[in-house]
Amino acid sequence: MKKIFPIITVLVFLSLIGLIFFQVLWLKQMLNDKEHQFEEHLAIVTATAGMELVEQKGNLSPFDNRKNNDVLSPLTGSSLTISHSFSREEIRSKIKNAFEIHGLKETPFEFAVGPIIGEQILSDNFARLYQDSAKNKSIVYPLISPSGSISEGVSPEELLVVVIPDFKNIVWKQMSWMVVSSVLFTILIFAAFFITLKALLKQKKLSEIKSDFINNMTHEFKTPLATISLAVDALKNEKVINDRVKIDYFSGIIKEENKRMNKQVETILQAAMLDKQQIQLNLKTLHAHDLINTAVNNMKLPVEEKHGKLEVSLEATNDLISADEVHFTNLVNNLLDNALKYSKDNLMIKLCTQNINNHFRIKIEDNGIGMNKETLHRIFEKFYRAHTGNLHNVKGFGLGLSYVKTLINAHHGKIKAESTLGKGSCFIIDMPQKNITPPEV
Repeated sequence: MKKIFPIITVLVFLSLIGLIFFQVLWLKQMLNDKEHQFEEHLAIVTATAGMELVEQKGNLSPFDNRKNNDVLSPLTGSSLTISHSFSREEIRSKIKNAFEIHGLKETPFEFAVGPIIGEQILSDNFARLYQDSAKNKSIVYPLISPSGSISEGVSPEELLVVVIPDFKNIVWKQMSWMVVSSVLFTILIFAAFFITLKALLKQKKLSEIKSDFINNMTHEFKTPLATISLAVDALKNEKVINDRVKIDYFSGIIKEENKRMNKQVETILQAAMLDKQQIQLNLKTLHAHDLINTAVNNMKLPVEEKHGKLEVSLEATNDLISADEVHFTNLVNNLLDNALKYSKDNLMIKLCTQNINNHFRIKIEDNGIGMNKETLHRIFEKFYRAHTGNLHNVKGFGLGLSYVKTLINAHHGKIKAESTLGKGSCFIIDMPQKNITPPEV
């Protein structure tokens, strides 16, 4: 799995890069094809407008004065030119009509009609747009008679020039839906890749956690089973059978180890029930200090055995909370037990309570081995156990703090951890507090 996973990741990633590369090439080729197609349409539109101008001009009499204030020079002689026969608005209207006929109704344009050198009928922005050839597209159509001869007074050097501003932007707009769809599907493919990668990493992590859990569980049950086996063998000894004191001693060992295994099984079952959200809290209005004192009394003997100290300072003036008596006591007990497990010499555990912003706060500090940032970030994960370096006597399944976190959330409280490696840790619990009265005794 360790070798296959990186190979799969690299191959899929290279496939995505290749897909994007060829998609970009495809879009680029399509853009070029679209530009050529658009140019052909523009040439047809310009030719249509130009032929209409030539045809209508041919029907005019040399003495038919169609000038208005937009004509740039007076009509002279019998050679009537396009630029002298139509006004700006008339020419614009014919070009616009040609655009509409060929399905290019919304296309912006500017134009000029006249000889290559000399007077012209110009639109307002034509000169600027015509010079900016890199950004715009210009189509030139010679205004000659349909027969191709120089007749009816049409100059062979008279031209119709149509300029399309921001030509490439117009093409891009026509392709916008294809580009957007392509980008959208590419994003979806990348999203699917990263979701799959995340799922694979999660499965890999779960596999490692499963292996660690099985190893820990084997170790946790192996020791008490071995102890019980030795005690049973001792009870079979003739010297022990006739000694009541020794029988009681070995029976007590068997009972304690059995209780220890039951506790471990109960921890696993509680974790499974919490995971399935099957635990129902029996919430009551209780004095938190009474529950804390119960947990503290349970921990006094283990702390004394390690020659440590447990200081308790219950400073909260209002200790009424809505909680489940059994589970709340267990979570305080788990935090104290955690401080004991990861302790050093001269163990010191401090527990204090306060009232802060309508919350009942419990603060548990120790001077143990502490945690680094990575461990501090993951301590509430199920089955996670911190690396303890040379400390090998720490036992458990990595379920204690996950259990604590889940129960505090179920009580609508909050918990946070602070720690410095080598200097100890601090757990702060804030439980919601209301103006509630204790139950009558």
